[in-house]
Amino acid sequence: MQTPQQRAEQRWVLGLTALASFMMALDAMIMTTAFATIRADFGSPVETLQWTVNAFNLTFAVLLLTGAALGDRFGRRRMFAAGIALFVVASAACALAGNAAALIAARALQGAGAALVMPLAMAILSGAFGREERARALGIFSGITGCALIIGPAIGGFITEHLGWRWIFWINLPIGLVAIALVMARLRESFGAPAPLDVIGLTLVALAALALVWGLLRGNSVGWASAEVTGALIAGAALAVVFVLWEMRAASPMVPMRLFAAKPFASGMAASVLFYAAMYGVLFLLPQFLQIALGFDAFGAGLRLVPWTATLFVTAPIAGAAVNRFGERTLVVTGLLMQAIGLGWISEIVSPAVSYSALVAPLVLAGVGVSMAMPAAQNAVLSAVAVSEMGKASGIFNMGRFLGGMFGIAALVASFSANGAADSSGHFSSGFAAAMSLAATLSLAGAVAGLFLPTRRRVVAATATPQDA
Repeated sequence: MQTPQQRAEQRWVLGLTALASFMMALDAMIMTTAFATIRADFGSPVETLQWTVNAFNLTFAVLLLTGAALGDRFGRRRMFAAGIALFVVASAACALAGNAAALIAARALQGAGAALVMPLAMAILSGAFGREERARALGIFSGITGCALIIGPAIGGFITEHLGWRWIFWINLPIGLVAIALVMARLRESFGAPAPLDVIGLTLVALAALALVWGLLRGNSVGWASAEVTGALIAGAALAVVFVLWEMRAASPMVPMRLFAAKPFASGMAASVLFYAAMYGVLFLLPQFLQIALGFDAFGAGLRLVPWTATLFVTAPIAGAAVNRFGERTLVVTGLLMQAIGLGWISEIVSPAVSYSALVAPLVLAGVGVSMAMPAAQNAVLSAVAVSEMGKASGIFNMGRFLGGMFGIAALVASFSANGAADSSGHFSSGFAAAMSLAATLSLAGAVAGLFLPTRRRVVAATATPQDA
């Protein structure tokens, strides 16, 4: 039975890890409604602007497993605080950027800071709660993060309209400084088994991701059959294969391939990559559609994202608690089917003449769906491994999440560019409709991946012996 002191420690762990996640999510959501203003300020096309997101996602995804390893070796609390500090410094650099290239570089540095924070947040949180409590804690964690998703677009729009887009980054400083002080004062230090860093694996996955995304981004502008695009895609695929082969042979791999032998882990990862690809792609384009095609200002666009973003705050805690009753497969498959229907619905009705009210129902449907799937998929992945491998599993999950997001943005922007442009509301609507259709397809593919999650009875059995799942 837990003592009051143990319960108090759990509350501090949950509160501080959620606060750090809140700051990362707030930064991402605040920026969504500033894209159009930043693009106009720097005179950058949509294809360049997406690198302000993809630079963050790339450095985050390829460095976060290194972040987990640094936490295991030098102390999770210490590295958690260091990651927040780096994120704060990078936020100041974003605010001071004088051109798109400087902003992209600073966003890459933000991703490096987040690569320390997020895997360690999930490892610290998972280590503080037992298996039966973990799903509920993850649901609360996601719900608090959801607060940033609700208020972020509106705050970003308000700040952009009244203070300028640079202030969306300055807001990270007070949150980050408070978080660092509380982490050092309230969290207990913990260590994992020290392991050498997999530098070769890190290099291979970074180059593979960069080559694949580059090929997706350049396809419409230089031609999909061009030597540049074909070479980039072939090189990316080849490097990905080499990465897998290396990880199977490495003494201390950053991604132990044996974990994918557990069905809950493999299926949960596949579903997560696909639904995050759809979600991040929509998150990049939807605020711009509201501003360019429907004529709302940045603040108005942010407010009109609330029916979609608010669903995470409401649904995720309930879904987290429901996992133990209904099982991961039910929530993931049902949720992603709802997201696919919602996004497909939008793709069918979108036009410069569509009223915002017509978008509310499909946005709510898609938001509730992905909010159901999110904590269930997280729980499937983390419950499929031994406690000693929680840090690495959380790092792999987040790597898949952000690489999926990066590929999703690149794919949806490629679809947008092939079918429309940002030069008029009509052209933007045409491209946006095609991109939403692709997002719906990705969501449907995620639902199919979720069908391979085991039943609830088998998940419980797998929890006792993760390696046999």
